Amino acid sequence: MTRARSALVLSLALGALALAPCLARAQQAPTVKKSAAVTAGKGQKVCRVKLKYTGQIKTWVCRKEEPCCVWHEINYVKCGSTVTGCL
Repeated sequence: MTRARSALVLSLALGALALAPCLARAQQAPTVKKSAAVTAGKGQKVCRVKLKYTGQIKTWVCRKEEPCCVWHEINYVKCGSTVTGCL
């Protein structure tokens, strides 16, 4: 019984040692690559907002007459409608 228990403890310890580097890499924050600059064409505008809860900066392009719509609660951005606005 003691040998079986020792073997079990040893195998668990070796398994934990083998998984430690994988877990350390998984917990590191991913590197954020800077994306290409967003530019507006003729009749367009660039919409840019910093989301309140995540701090992430979102950038997108809409037509000049459309409003830039943002829902901070669900981290969602879109171009609105000239009729209904951001509904």
